[in-house]
Amino acid sequence: MKTLRELYRIGHGPSSSHTMGPRNAATHFLNRNARATRFEVTLYGSLAATGKGHMTDQAILDVLGHERTTIVWEPKRFLPFHPNGMKFIALDAEGKQSDEWTVFSVGGGALAEEGQAPMEEKHIYGMNTATEILSWCISTGKSYWEYVEECEGTSIWDYLLEVWETMKQAVQRGLEQEGVLPGPLCLRRKAALYHVRAEGYQQSMRTRGLLFAYALAVSEENAAGGKIVTAPTCGSCGVLPAVLYHLYKSRNFSEQRIVRALATAGLFGNIVKTNASISGAEVGCQGEVGVACAMAAAAAAQLFGGLPSQIEYAAEMGLEHHLGLTCDPVCGLVQIPCIERNAYAAARAMDANSYAMFTDGVHRVSFDKVVEVMKKTGHDLPSLYKETAEGGLAQDYKQMWGNEHSTLYF
Repeated sequence: MKTLRELYRIGHGPSSSHTMGPRNAATHFLNRNARATRFEVTLYGSLAATGKGHMTDQAILDVLGHERTTIVWEPKRFLPFHPNGMKFIALDAEGKQSDEWTVFSVGGGALAEEGQAPMEEKHIYGMNTATEILSWCISTGKSYWEYVEECEGTSIWDYLLEVWETMKQAVQRGLEQEGVLPGPLCLRRKAALYHVRAEGYQQSMRTRGLLFAYALAVSEENAAGGKIVTAPTCGSCGVLPAVLYHLYKSRNFSEQRIVRALATAGLFGNIVKTNASISGAEVGCQGEVGVACAMAAAAAAQLFGGLPSQIEYAAEMGLEHHLGLTCDPVCGLVQIPCIERNAYAAARAMDANSYAMFTDGVHRVSFDKVVEVMKKTGHDLPSLYKETAEGGLAQDYKQMWGNEHSTLYF
């Protein structure tokens, strides 16, 4: 497995695969073609189908230049390696092609060329499954976060502190913002309202309302192009910060314990990224919000003193009960149903933690088995439900949008 620095990427939304990845690819191509006069970029498959809603073209044009770059959209053409394909062409002053590069945005902002491992990633973990790591924890008496430190070195804590600070700031900014999110949906921000309302309830409802508010705050910041952390993606970036911020504020956990929980969460996210996928275009939203729920459940279970087996169980439930979740973003925006899903998954993560803590950690279905099933389920899903905005809720919206006199209700 690779470093957590590649899983937790600090950047701007709204999408890790559709915004961060293409921006990184454009930067890489520009660096190797600094003298090019013009560029042509072709976007394929899911990347093209929902690229405008995710601001893919803007991310590329901001790097290569608006005046000298042409974007070609090929939403019906899927390259074999991955649904999020891009082809970059550099042209000289005479209009002759000087370079060509096909690359894929494989989720979480990572890039890969066909048949190769994601770019710039290094294998630093000796074990790639939860079963192996759980056995290591039991035999050594150590925790998941200690395995992260053993593989990453102590420098990982400085980076995770930066990740945590970015998450906190995203929550706090989001709670202060009001108004309408960018795009044709005219969707109003809700985090501030939820936060105010939650304060008026008694403990149980107040806790749930605050959790919703924190998740909404980060997800809305992401939808507006704000600075967030992929956890494991932009589209699911509100789940883990909501759970950690809630426990940080309500239980007074130290920042040291919070970053250890971040390490544990990242370990489970990394297992999925290595053995399956965290790309909505490849496996649907189960690979984004489902994995985020598993990560948040593992983090919460650790903070509450769970045994390694209980932490693994919490993560397993967080992912298992999102199996089959489709990715059908309305208008190709990371807004409906994405923002609501983040809030709901944060609550489910806390529930998975509670359930696991009532048990002795023994259960029939392992986290690794759920990852295996998630991968197969994702591959069995039709492309309509994998970030193309052509099926599910997105298709219903298209039908209503086609009638100029329709009133839209969500």
